Amino acid sequence: MRKLLPIVDTPDAAHPGGRSALTCRFRCGNACFHEVPNTSANAYVGDVIAGALSRRNAMRAAAVVSVAAAAGGAGVAGARPAAAASQDASGQAFKETSTSASASGARGLRFRAVAPDNADTVTIPDGYAQNVVVRWGEPILRGAPAFDPDRQTAAAQAGQFGYNNDFLALLPVPGERGRQLLVANHEYTDEVLMFRGYDAANPTREQVEVAWAAHGLSAVVVEEDRRSGKLTAVPRHHLNRRVTVTTEFRLTGPAAGSDLLKTSADPTGRKVLGTLNNCSGGTTPWGTTLHGEENFNQYFANSGRATDKRYGVGTGVTERKWERFDSRFDVAKEPNEVHRFGYVVEFDPYDPSSTPRKHTALGRVKHEGATVRLTDDGRPVVYTGDDERFDYFYKFVGSKRMRHGKGRSVREHNLSLLDEGTLYVARLTGDSPAIEIDGTGKLPGDGEFDGSGEWIPLVTATAEGAVSHVPGMSVEEVLVFTRLAGDKVGATKMDRPEDIEPNPHSGKVYVALTNNTNRGLAGNAPADEANPRNANKHGHVLELTERWNRADSTRFAWSLFLVAGDPEDPATYFAGFPKDDVSPISCPDNVAFDPHGNLWISTDGAQLGHHDGLFGVATRGDRRGELKQFLTMPVGAETCGPLVQDRRVLVAVQHPGEIAGATVESPASTWPDGPGKIVRPAVVAVWRKDGRDIGV
Repeated sequence: MRKLLPIVDTPDAAHPGGRSALTCRFRCGNACFHEVPNTSANAYVGDVIAGALSRRNAMRAAAVVSVAAAAGGAGVAGARPAAAASQDASGQAFKETSTSASASGARGLRFRAVAPDNADTVTIPDGYAQNVVVRWGEPILRGAPAFDPDRQTAAAQAGQFGYNNDFLALLPVPGERGRQLLVANHEYTDEVLMFRGYDAANPTREQVEVAWAAHGLSAVVVEEDRRSGKLTAVPRHHLNRRVTVTTEFRLTGPAAGSDLLKTSADPTGRKVLGTLNNCSGGTTPWGTTLHGEENFNQYFANSGRATDKRYGVGTGVTERKWERFDSRFDVAKEPNEVHRFGYVVEFDPYDPSSTPRKHTALGRVKHEGATVRLTDDGRPVVYTGDDERFDYFYKFVGSKRMRHGKGRSVREHNLSLLDEGTLYVARLTGDSPAIEIDGTGKLPGDGEFDGSGEWIPLVTATAEGAVSHVPGMSVEEVLVFTRLAGDKVGATKMDRPEDIEPNPHSGKVYVALTNNTNRGLAGNAPADEANPRNANKHGHVLELTERWNRADSTRFAWSLFLVAGDPEDPATYFAGFPKDDVSPISCPDNVAFDPHGNLWISTDGAQLGHHDGLFGVATRGDRRGELKQFLTMPVGAETCGPLVQDRRVLVAVQHPGEIAGATVESPASTWPDGPGKIVRPAVVAVWRKDGRDIGV
């Protein structure tokens, strides 16, 4: 979940405050300035959907009313100004705003949409309240000291909540009423916002080791205040845990033990220290959490191999200079260490002594996340996107059934479910003859706008062994160099496939495609001229329907559900809902579902001149496509990890204050604790003041 947009050093409309410069440095290693890793000739999905978008707009033209003018071209029609700041029950400053739009809507979305803004706060709807659940640096393990940013140590950070929280999961705590177990990813660190006087050219060992301890995962029990609805962390609970860059992990699946995974420190190829750049994830039906290792490439220095180039690993030094302090981050010295990152991690939050696993059967890519559903006969199916311009999205279909029960043997069986099965990559096809999609915007003969797709097998693993379905590549090569396998079988190039979620009500699968500003540029796949936007800077959401609605099907239908951007832009599309009654949205990233089957979308890098936010949209009924903004982020922050329960919404406020030029001494944001305090990523809970369910 990182920006792939040009770095800017001065504020402009597209990058308020120039925040993308700092984000690109620390999250993805300036990936937007590197050559696009995928140079294959595979079909580009932008070409496929551009014609569909053009056709769909034409078909709606007579039915959809014109969009009312919005202030500045980015606001909701009729938006009223923000209200004065108020406070929640804990004294946390926040604002509440709303538009003039009615609070009616699909069940679960009956709130007054907030107006887009650029305030340094979390803005929420009228009638709602919020609190900060847990911040970076808060002690969660027994013996951990109170947070002191000027005296931070690696030992302290290893017992405190990590930095840049992303994916969130809430699990029940057996026998403890009113408590839940919060699991959070910690994607990356912003050293310039963490350490006073930080010298990027010469970090100290202590600073590097603090960063190692601030990466990874946190598990912390949270308790509900039934009178107010807020959540607070419970320190020193026996289920609380930190996982860091130095925690031992187990490599599992068909590639475990491969020569490609062996290092001088681990000649077995089965044990690795740490997890890097954990982005989004998922919760399994058997009670574990999954975490996607995304931009792992940026931590490794001095590579000159073509296989590493396909993953964006650089030829020189890294931003954080970790290779100075541990040679495993120097590819020239330890060539296989980089092969041990880029997997889906499975974490057992109910066993603090357990060893987390990296599942090689799900392939090695820049996993945005991993979400699970079960087949009709109880086998796991995992969807995951590879967050890169022109890369692919994948599905894993397990061959073993989940078992029910609480015994150790049941637990061990379920922890092995993601080691046997078939890994697939997606290929999408338009349903009209290619000659009719000529880039002029002319409707094809059938007047349709949907298409079909197939899941192409890459590897099948069983208890007896594994077989590669990719000509010229072994099982180990497919699972370690999965991008190259996708290239070989002709997978469809996508516009940064990120979070992928199946709707638990309908079974339809939604794919967030954040953006791809390289579409149509010289040397890249050309843009179809029928596409209203020549360069895709706002992104879109695809809706997939597996054949017979079976999760293990090898074929699917797809349609364009949402094309993001200013509703006044004729290129935007909201599933056919009138565009004068929706919120503007840009750069969809994480997605989730509420108990009513509505899709909730968090954004990353909104390109409409206002901050990122969280949006809800109906997926069915006569309000299908009605999209409403629920909250906005503080200065420089991205919306992550949305969780929508009956009576509570949780979001991870990631990298607040991440603006070009910002430092500890000269902050761009003072969220969440106000002036004079260091800016801190944190988790926020939102609830209705009257105690009723969200949006009803």
